[in-house]
Parts: sequence; C-alpha cells; structure tokens
Amino acid sequence: MNFKMTESGFQTETSFGTLDISPNEELGFRPYQLLVSSIAVCSGGVMKKVLEKMRMPATDIHIEVKEVVRNPDEANRVEKIHLHFILEGTEIKEEKMPRVMDLTMKNCSMAQSVAESIEIVKTYKIN
Repeated sequence: MNFKMTESGFQTETSFGTLDISPNEELGFRPYQLLVSSIAVCSGGVMKKVLEKMRMPATDIHIEVKEVVRNPDEANRVEKIHLHFILEGTEIKEEKMPRVMDLTMKNCSMAQSVAESIEIVKTYKIN
C-alpha cells in the first residue's frame, strides 16, 4: 500500500477505490475508526467460519461497536473496544457460544495483533 499526503490527511488507492484517511471525520476515515473496523470485521469473518465448521452456520452476523475507550493522556490511544455480535441462525446453540467466542478471538489476526495492548470485550446475542 502507498499513502499520499493530501490537504486533509492521506489517501491510498485500492482495488475498490480511493480510501481517504483524515483526523477530520468529515473528510475521511479517522485512523482509530480503521483500527476498530479491522478488529470488528476480522472477528466477524472468523466467527462465521468457526460457526460453519461447528455446523452452526449463521444466516446473518451484525457487529455493533458498543464502546471505544481512548486515553487522552497517552496520545489518545485506544485502550478498550467492546464488540457485540448479533447472530441469526436456526442451528446456533447457546451452550457452544463460549467456545465460538474463544476460537474467534484466538484466530482473528487483527485481535491477536493488539491482544497485549487493547482490551477487547466480546458479547453476543442470538436472535
């Protein structure tokens, strides 16, 4: 990836189009939003695969970012992210969800990349 400076931040070209990154969220994605998005979507993709392997396929997974805690005293760094997964699927079994959650976090490369520095809280609801 290559990033080019713009008047409002940075920009990169991807196969899906232009991605604008800016400290002003009216002009592009803020860097912390991309970090949180990467962790959320990676987790959701891994969860989908885990559920399929456990023969409990999800017909839908919706991920809500309930909370992002940032520390203004340490460069406004992200310290905590609360991800809430809303699952739909007739075969999903409540008693297997703790294992699904553990496997999801253990196999999500983005979550593992920040495991020592960001607390990731995971909750779920089965519809």
